[in-house]
Order: sequence, then C-alpha cells, then structure tokens
Amino acid sequence: MEKRKTNTALKDLILSGLFGALLLAVQVVLAPLPNVELVSLLVALYAIEFPRQIPGALAVFVLLEGLIYGFGIWWVMYLYVWPLLAAVCWLFRRTDSVLFWAAVLGVFGLMFGALCAIPYAVAGGLAAGIAYWVSGIPFDLLHCGGNVVLALVLFRPLRGGIKRIHEKAV
Repeated sequence: MEKRKTNTALKDLILSGLFGALLLAVQVVLAPLPNVELVSLLVALYAIEFPRQIPGALAVFVLLEGLIYGFGIWWVMYLYVWPLLAAVCWLFRRTDSVLFWAAVLGVFGLMFGALCAIPYAVAGGLAAGIAYWVSGIPFDLLHCGGNVVLALVLFRPLRGGIKRIHEKAV
C-alpha cells in the first residue's frame, strides 16, 4: 500500500511539472501574438481532467514565468488569476458543451485586465488600477476573441488527447 501511495505521488509530481512546463512553452511560443494564448484553455482542461495536478502545474508555470520575465508587480496577479480560472473550471467540470467552455474562456479573457489591475490598485491607488484596466481593454477584447476561437476549434481534440493521457497515467 505504501509503495502505491509513493507511485501515485511521484506520478502527480511528474505530471504537474510536465503540465507546468507545457503551459510555459505554449505561452512563450504564442507570445508574439497580442493576447492570443493557449494557457487559458489548457488550464481549463487540466482543471477538468487532472484536478490533483493543477495546483502543482500552476505553481511550476507561475514560478517559471517569474524566473524568465522577472518578479515584478505583474507577477503577483498570476498567483491568483490562474488558480481562479482553474477553480471555476473545476466547478463546471461535468459540462461538456464546447459553446459553454468558449463562453467561460471568453469571459475570462474579458475580465483578465480587471483581475490583473488589482495589484496596481493596491500599490498605486484606485486610480492607478482603473487606468491600468482601461488602457488594457483593447487587449482584453483580443484575449476574449482568441480564447473563444481557440476553445471552439481545440477544446474537443485537446480534451480527447488529455483524456488519453489521463487513462494511461492513472
């Protein structure tokens, strides 16, 4: 029994690391496109199919982001924005509608700037937070559109692939 627990913990650790690294890889590859990213979709899918591994995956992703891009005020938002998305997706994990997930990820894209403005409002005052949010609205619109399109096109094939990984890994 003890060996089985160790094997499960080791699998969880390995999958968390791999998933976190994949989040970083897709973020870096798509970085030239303004606010078009696969991270939101992958976080949703990991939360649905691999809820035990998502905290570790997000920890790896957020830490690597800070190591690569620096631990500025922008980094603080990653500590709550991605776990919030994962929690919302986990709550609705039994929903299979691609349109539903496209809507969830679209709303997340629209709200991203407002959520990310919180550290700026704390550090610089409410006016600084509002200015940060308002100046980023065009990017939030792109984020929303990108998330919707990617979810509509990739949700089913990626979920199928992740389910196959889950069947083999667990």
